[in-house]
Amino acid sequence: MAEYHGNVKVGGPAQTHELAELMITKVAVGPMDNNAYLLRCRRTDEQVLIDAANDAQTLLNLVGDGGLERVVTTHRHQDHWQALAEVVARTSATTVAGRYDAEGIGVPTDENVDEGATIPVGRCTLKVIHLVGHTPGSIALLYDDPAGPPHLFTGDSLFPGGVGNTEGDAERFTSLINDVEAKLFDALPDETWVYPGHGADTTLGKERPNVPEWRERGW
Repeated sequence: MAEYHGNVKVGGPAQTHELAELMITKVAVGPMDNNAYLLRCRRTDEQVLIDAANDAQTLLNLVGDGGLERVVTTHRHQDHWQALAEVVARTSATTVAGRYDAEGIGVPTDENVDEGATIPVGRCTLKVIHLVGHTPGSIALLYDDPAGPPHLFTGDSLFPGGVGNTEGDAERFTSLINDVEAKLFDALPDETWVYPGHGADTTLGKERPNVPEWRERGW
């Protein structure tokens, strides 16, 4: 398999990051170039999807015949759950979302999660991190790989080059930058791999020197 670089485009092939215990497959879907991530435990083959954003058939092809245990939606914005209803109908997967965004998602949420909750992927575990600002209930998901650096799925709260859009609202921006700095940059090492809701991957180490600039510019 080709070396993972995380650069995917709509209509192009998926990329798979092979870890010791977890397989992470990234694909881009839909008119807003959303990223969706299929996680598979290498010991049990249990699968979890992060953001059924669009193009249900592409996502279902990734899932294949292995079944889908859960779909986690990182936040309420529609571009992150356009395929959710069809994926759930076809797989009977359990739906998971942050408690304060669940009401804004157009498919009922089976499991509302809060800060510190855990989501199993077979024998692997994702930890929920609540980040307020892009939306009230946005969540990031942390896989603390016992065999390597942490892996962090940030939805639209953190990208290469800045935090998520807060629509010019200073209070929302301050909340988000504070949460991102305290819960991500202050808590995790530079080598933490970041998988955002759109675009290329990054690491916390690449972004860390720029946080003061982001705070000063206000977006």
